[in-house]
Amino acid sequence: WKLRKKQWLALGIDSGNGREEGLLGGLEALTKLKNANSKSRGTELRDCEKGTSLFDPVLTELILRWFSPKGGKVYDPFAGGSVRGAVAGILGRDYTGVDIREEQVLENRKNWKRIQAKRKGRSSGVVKWERANSETYSHKGTVDLVMSCPPYGDLEVYSSDPEDISTMSLEAFDESYLKIIRAATSALKNDRFAVFVVSEYRTKGGGYAGLVPKTIKAFEEAGLTFYNEGILIQEAGAVAMRAARPFKASRKLARTHQNILVFVKGDAKKAAKACGPVDAEMPEG
Repeated sequence: WKLRKKQWLALGIDSGNGREEGLLGGLEALTKLKNANSKSRGTELRDCEKGTSLFDPVLTELILRWFSPKGGKVYDPFAGGSVRGAVAGILGRDYTGVDIREEQVLENRKNWKRIQAKRKGRSSGVVKWERANSETYSHKGTVDLVMSCPPYGDLEVYSSDPEDISTMSLEAFDESYLKIIRAATSALKNDRFAVFVVSEYRTKGGGYAGLVPKTIKAFEEAGLTFYNEGILIQEAGAVAMRAARPFKASRKLARTHQNILVFVKGDAKKAAKACGPVDAEMPEG
């Protein structure tokens, strides 16, 4: 997995541009760390700055190879950084990603242009990012895969735009999230898959927000079937050190995995047949 990830990143994927570093915990948390004058602030701040989440290109590769046809159309309603679009394009899929932030869209386009130049004209799918609100965005034509990773509530706050779902209250987030999933799946062809990568985050009261069951419910209400669940186990890294203090104070366990939720619209066997054979060859750089 690590080797494959290095191979993908070597193609020029730079998914961090367009976002502030240290978004985990929200902008308020980062500001508090920067303004702290304790001797330990430096180490805490470095951990936080490294905490801005970046999507794994190997996971993206697996989702695309397993659940979409080569040459198919992929729609991503929570585009974020460039990684999912770049991997999709390199694997020969046409990708449309929507993000609420213009600066993120522009950085993604720049990164894709650099990747294409580095690959020296090797064939790829059509990749585009658009600045829009995914609640009301109308995807032209039908798509072969809906793939995304939504914001985990206000765990990472990406902007001050009131239309940005990461700035919303829990109730407003849930309402917007349901509308976005409905809009995305309405563009999905029959007998096709949708894959969301999610995890849990804690509300201000300390309990889990229930993002995983909310995601399943939203897709089921949109008419899809909950078909597969995978678990991506992440490297613990500094989690053990960061988890010690909150565990002693409140018995909160640190979360070191994400849920890969797979849904099917229509017949699963027909959806699998439409995907074609699984290709495992790493694309040429």
